[in-house]
Amino acid sequence: MAENRFQVSTVEGESKKNGIHLGTSIISRPLRSSAEATERGVAVVGQNAQGNLGSETWLHDAGWRRKRSLAQLTREALPRMENYRNSKRALKRPSLGELHGDHLITEEDEREQRDIKSPTPHAGIKLGWIQGVLIPCLLNIWGVMLFLRISWVVSQAGIGLSLVIIAISSVVCVITTLSLSAICTNGEVKGGGIYYIISRSLGPEFGASVGIIFAFANAVSASMNTIGFCDSMNNLLKDQGVKIFDNGANDTRLVGAIALVVMCLICAVGMDWESKAQNFLIAVIMAAIMDFIIGAFMGPKSPIEVAQGFVGLSVDTINSNFGSAYTEDQNFFAVFAIFFPSVTGIQAGANISGDLKDPSSAIPKGTLLALLFSMISYAVMVLVSGAGALRDASGNLTDLIDNSTYDLSTIVHNATYQYGLHNSYTVMQLMSAWGPFIYAGCWAATLSTALTNLLSVPRLIAALGVDRIYPGLIYFAKPYGRAGEPYRGYVLTFFVSLAFLLIASLDTIAPLISNFYLASYALINFCTFHAAIVRPLGWRPTFRYYNAWLSLMGCLMCVLIMFSISWLNSVITCVIFFALYLVVQYRKPDVNWGSSTQAQTYKVALSSAHNLARTGEHVKNYWPQLLVLAGRPQTRPALVDLGNLITKAGSLMIIGDISQTKLSYKERASRARQSDEWLRGRKVKAFYSNVHGFNFELGARALVQAAGVGRLAPNVLLMGFKADWTTAPCQDLVSYFNVLHTAFENKLAVAIVRVPGGLDYGCVVAEETPSNGLTATSSGSGELRACLRLPHTQMLHADSDLDISSTPKNNLTNMISLTTSRSFTISECKDKDKKKEKKPLDMHRQIVYKTSNGTELSKDQLSQMSIFQKKQESGTLDVWWLYDDGGLTILLPYIISQRSTWGNCKLRIFALANRRHEMELEERNMANLLSKFRIDYSSLTMVQDITEAPQDNTKKLFEEVTKKFTDESASEECRISETEMLTLAGKTNRQLRLRELLLANSKDSRLVVMSLPMPRKDSVSAPLYMAWLEMLSRDLPPVLFVRGNQTSVLTFYS
Repeated sequence: MAENRFQVSTVEGESKKNGIHLGTSIISRPLRSSAEATERGVAVVGQNAQGNLGSETWLHDAGWRRKRSLAQLTREALPRMENYRNSKRALKRPSLGELHGDHLITEEDEREQRDIKSPTPHAGIKLGWIQGVLIPCLLNIWGVMLFLRISWVVSQAGIGLSLVIIAISSVVCVITTLSLSAICTNGEVKGGGIYYIISRSLGPEFGASVGIIFAFANAVSASMNTIGFCDSMNNLLKDQGVKIFDNGANDTRLVGAIALVVMCLICAVGMDWESKAQNFLIAVIMAAIMDFIIGAFMGPKSPIEVAQGFVGLSVDTINSNFGSAYTEDQNFFAVFAIFFPSVTGIQAGANISGDLKDPSSAIPKGTLLALLFSMISYAVMVLVSGAGALRDASGNLTDLIDNSTYDLSTIVHNATYQYGLHNSYTVMQLMSAWGPFIYAGCWAATLSTALTNLLSVPRLIAALGVDRIYPGLIYFAKPYGRAGEPYRGYVLTFFVSLAFLLIASLDTIAPLISNFYLASYALINFCTFHAAIVRPLGWRPTFRYYNAWLSLMGCLMCVLIMFSISWLNSVITCVIFFALYLVVQYRKPDVNWGSSTQAQTYKVALSSAHNLARTGEHVKNYWPQLLVLAGRPQTRPALVDLGNLITKAGSLMIIGDISQTKLSYKERASRARQSDEWLRGRKVKAFYSNVHGFNFELGARALVQAAGVGRLAPNVLLMGFKADWTTAPCQDLVSYFNVLHTAFENKLAVAIVRVPGGLDYGCVVAEETPSNGLTATSSGSGELRACLRLPHTQMLHADSDLDISSTPKNNLTNMISLTTSRSFTISECKDKDKKKEKKPLDMHRQIVYKTSNGTELSKDQLSQMSIFQKKQESGTLDVWWLYDDGGLTILLPYIISQRSTWGNCKLRIFALANRRHEMELEERNMANLLSKFRIDYSSLTMVQDITEAPQDNTKKLFEEVTKKFTDESASEECRISETEMLTLAGKTNRQLRLRELLLANSKDSRLVVMSLPMPRKDSVSAPLYMAWLEMLSRDLPPVLFVRGNQTSVLTFYS
């Protein structure tokens, strides 16, 4: 029975196709009716006996009707297009949490993360490839030059070089079209045209820059074509003896302004009216071209036409006009610059890509056909013009031989002649079968190109505004109506075009437009070359007829032609481009479009990391690469700022966040996002790394062993001093101490910083999702929270306990939101207890920041949070270089002293002397070493009495600090035994004596950097070691303990 369960029937097969072509045939195949599908089964592609794709078969389960659908049997989703759309309204596949059953990843959480905001497209009229690409491209290419300048080009360059100009233009346009087609078929193309294509390929910097230039070029091109229309109108009125003002520039300005208004209104009415107008215009242009060709073959109709230069098609005329005959300041590239705008219509389809039904298919097909038709028409018109008309003609019948022709051997250029290819722009009217129809064709060509340009510019501006690349364009991007027409963009386009229309000189505007278009085409070709060379996984264009190196050649050709036409205009174009590029680069828009530059950045970074890994380390290239155990960076801003002081010149810093509790996906993502935003707002270049589900010791060990990649791995562990070590649980103290051993075991240097008042501001930073407010110490996001003041006005805070944990829920009630987005007022404390006291008020501590709801935060608290970020006043930076650890103890303070915020602090160095009687020699040797290291310092002091016994009050303080840990009731792990005390008495006395020296010499310094005592393994216990650090740093300004990994980080060799 099982064998007979499935029925297989053969379906009419198609020709063998693979990949995309097979998919295209399936898509275009008509759908069967539901009854037919039920009867015949489910279609699958079968294989014949040889294993090759053969005819299609339909597999039908006989029991299909009795079974439930697949959606009722499984949570899984089948591959569907809707699952991949960037739209909130699109269907979504089941979340990972829903499929996996992970309670930490819910469907709601994951949906919030994956939803991508995208503007809802407006439901306008969608065009096919003929109406949307072919006709607009032809109308844009058949522009002002077709009837007004093609004959002039032949007169200057001759038939031969005119065909060369057309050929070069064709090569540039064909290569650019191939590149454009490759990009357009690499995914869906939306509104924005060239801007959208380049920005999504090379990034917003290139795309926005080229988009602005391209929009400007199109607006100027609209004015140029309008000027051409006006010139043709003036010629007609002049022939009829009619004028408005002067048959010149003023008439052009008036008529052109009216024409621009009418064309903008046509475009603003909508795509439907514009498309109908284009159909009429293309018919007129094609009829005018045929009128010209037919008239040329018919020959001159009267001796007057012969006298004006139209002698009919002949080989002698071809020979006479084949070579070049430049006049005045004209040359090959000057003529090329005038002609090239006539072939710059290939982007017309891409400019309205958002209005196309299928841009990926329509753009390459329509553009290539339009280019083929237009280039053939230009070549034919060059040949016909050069074969039928003379360069110069007097217009006098007396100059004719037998009243029928000229003697070609006697004709020379004469500036006084008014006829001929050199002197008249109306030769085509003269040669046509019916002259007035050429005027209609000229008007249709110029107005259609202007219409297409005016249509594309507002849409490009709208795309720039929607992406919020340039803030000034957002106002002009507002859509109106069901079709989302950017009416404000039309107004802006009108005024830009009107400004250049007032120039009223076609030959002045054309070279400028050529530069802009060539720059845009160069970028299009470079986009394709870049994407094809980098080859990101997303680069899969369905258009196969492109080549990376051909695109590169097209890019270089465009640049070469640009500078050959006018190096000054080219330099100006490049300056404008780079200025626009730098504006976007400076603003850093928050967009992620998967451009090829991102793919290249990844590949370059990966390649550089591999190269670094294969290159041996050298002391001259040493940089301290920090692993900063700061938890969430916003909770310990001073610690992060100190790390940034050290690494901001270009070194690596990783912020390690350790959470004992296991976090959900949403919590991890939220912490990472908040931390990255805070770091960017504070202008700190660092990576955030989170481990969760471990205690502090295991989490720190994981970060030390696994953070970084290759040579881009931390070599210095920076952490805060555990100020609550005397009251913390024993296990926390031991874990903190063991982290030091872990770092040294992995050959990492260690740096520990202690700041008066502590580093941990976790009690004033919200653990929940942040609001839109800003912290009081940075422009980054994050909600600042202040602990409520106690009756005696002390602000609650926890010192830098690096065992990262969440704030207990019962303490959350003691927090009130405080954000700098609200106004602060400065007031004095008004506690009743303080009013009873008659002691002088410390105004520095009494001034508080107060929000509108009455929450107060001490100024000292805010100042301590930015102690390493703010500008330091004049003072000293004291370095106690006690032991040689490879030079890190002297290198770190030197780096800090080079920062602008610490430039006012002088570097003072204290070093130990080995023998008293050789003090002068010891000082000279140290000074010599520092000079070889090229360390700039203000003073050098040799310490000689460190072996003396400490004072009684110092010993008493030490006994008070360690009393808890010397008691018999202390746990074994946190107990300082009597044997240990006796064994390490000498070392302890040195630390106590060193404390006295520090208080005597460095109590007023801005920062103290000193050698970290080495915690010898199995020799010193955690509480005794922490007691040493406590004695060395208590009652002092910020102290940074440093211990290198005993490898040289300084050298005096070149």
